[in-house]
Parts: sequence; C-alpha cells; structure tokens
Amino acid sequence: MNYRTINKLYQLVNLTFQYTFSHKIGQAFLCIALLSATTASLLIAQIPRDYKGKPFRDAEYTKGAQLIPGRVELAYYDLGGEGVAYHDTDPINKGSGELNRKPDHQRPGVPEYLVHFREKEGVDLSFTKDFADFNHPNKVDPKVNQLYIGWQEDGEWTNYTVDIKVPGQYRIITVYGYQDNKSSLWLNNKKVIDLVLPENTGDYHRWTQATVGEITFPVAGPNLLTLHYNKGSNLAYLDFVLVKELPANK
Repeated sequence: MNYRTINKLYQLVNLTFQYTFSHKIGQAFLCIALLSATTASLLIAQIPRDYKGKPFRDAEYTKGAQLIPGRVELAYYDLGGEGVAYHDTDPINKGSGELNRKPDHQRPGVPEYLVHFREKEGVDLSFTKDFADFNHPNKVDPKVNQLYIGWQEDGEWTNYTVDIKVPGQYRIITVYGYQDNKSSLWLNNKKVIDLVLPENTGDYHRWTQATVGEITFPVAGPNLLTLHYNKGSNLAYLDFVLVKELPANK
C-alpha cells in the first residue's frame, strides 16, 4: 500500500464517523476501515522508528538506498557511524585508511576515490588489485577494482537501507574469498537467515561465487537489512535474485 491508499482510508474513516454510530452496519464498517488503516500503517513502517542511519550517498554515488531485486554492494553500508550504521572492533579502516596508503597498493589508474574509500570510518574496506586478486586463477573472478569488506572480526555488522521493489522470495548469491564466516542477515532488527559460504577457497584473495541462502521480503519499500559477520572471509556484494513474487497485498 502507498501513501495515497492510506489517505483514502483516512478519508473513509472520517466519513464513517459521520455515519450514525448507533447503526450496526455503520459500526461494522468503522471497524473494517480502522483495521485496514492500521494494517497499511504497519506495512509502511518497516524500518525501526529509532534507527538513525541513512542510506549511503556521496558525490560519486548518489542513488541512495540500494534496490532489491538487484545487487547490494557491501561497501555502501549506511551513513551514521559506529553503533548506528555499523559495528567494528576498532576505529581504523585497515584497508582504505592503512594498507592502501602504502605506495605499492596505490595501483596505476585506480581512482583515489577507491583507494581511500570511506577511509575515516571503522569498517575495513579495500578493492581488488592486479597483484593480489588476479595473479592466479579464481573459480570466479571478481570485478576489477571491486570494493569489498575485509579484515573481519567476530561480532561485526553493517546496516543497509534497501528499497524492496518486489515483495517475494529471493535467492542470495555472493562473491567471496576464503572460508565461511558464520554470517547472517537480519531484516528490520529480526534475524531471518544464516548465510553459508560453502567452499574454502584457500586464501582471502582467491575468489568464488556461490548461492548462500534464501530470504523473503514480505513488504515493498524501505527496509533495514543488517549483515552480521565474523572472522573468515572477504565479502564483496550480495545479489538478490527474485525466485517467487508474493501475491498482491500479502
């Protein structure tokens, strides 16, 4: 339901109050209208009301909330800082703010924007490099200059405000390096699925692609998606592929 629908329901409730309340049909009609309006309100209010984070955007990436179906780039976690948009065990970005400051990690032709992406935030980010990620065979090659979350530690998490365009059941596909990190996805602060990275690739910079689970998004519009993860892998993105659309108004 959209805001126009809710407005119509609101008008309907007002008209019903004007109806003779002692009339039994009027009372029943009022109850139905109030129930519908309440349901509509619940459907729209998906993101927890006390959440202070905002969808990531900057001068280069201006789209805001990432769309589902589609790809959620994990480096584009929400704005809001430690304890709101993410939790990291230390305040240093070990990739953008530390490793990538070394001259040999500032690769020719790579934009400064990627080299030091979100360098002042705690989430540890880097990008795929010729000498580390493409100097050996990968089962599935990541994109050149693909941003990813690395240096993961137990208990860390990142938040993503996503815009669900089609409610339904989705297959989750990721590109990752190394081994299972016991990660999970939470929807609007409720755990919905454990993700399983099925194959040990042997190294953080040996990449593969795998289906890691399925998730159902029951309601369209803004939702809060949280990725909880532990030590064990480099993670680039999550692709959400529609498997089955939910019936309308369900």
